[in-house]
Amino acid sequence: MRGRLPRPREKGGAATGPSPVDRRKTGSKHHLVCDGRGTPFRVITTAANVNDITQTLALVDGIPAVAGRVGHPRKRPEAVLGDKAYDSRAVRRELRTRGIMPVISRKGSPNIKGLGRLRYVVEQTFALLHQFKRLAVRWERRLELHDAFVSLACSLICWRRLKKRRS
Repeated sequence: MRGRLPRPREKGGAATGPSPVDRRKTGSKHHLVCDGRGTPFRVITTAANVNDITQTLALVDGIPAVAGRVGHPRKRPEAVLGDKAYDSRAVRRELRTRGIMPVISRKGSPNIKGLGRLRYVVEQTFALLHQFKRLAVRWERRLELHDAFVSLACSLICWRRLKKRRS
């Protein structure tokens, strides 16, 4: 955040905007990309009124390299699953140029069969992320602090999954 910091009684902060549900209040929204098991790879915080489609490519480009075979770390996923909020020709074209197959339901047509079962993994990851009350209700005005808490929560989720897998 450039310029001055918000004062103690001042509302708002970076990455806040009018809530789509309650127009009186401002809020923020998390955009998330995770693997098929629900391990979060990248989370972006934006204002509540920002469309999901505008953050798609930033999420995909922010995925860190995944360790695999020696000398050949995977840098991008093979496919990206998304609901109708991510439907756009431009996004599909950009994903294909990056070598990623888009599996996105089209607006105005029935959902892709089985996509809801796969989409459940993302919703479950959101639920794990928002079990930390500080993330479910944003108290920090400074975006850097909020993003630090989001990173810490993602680290705890990954650590719990790793710990459970070893047991």
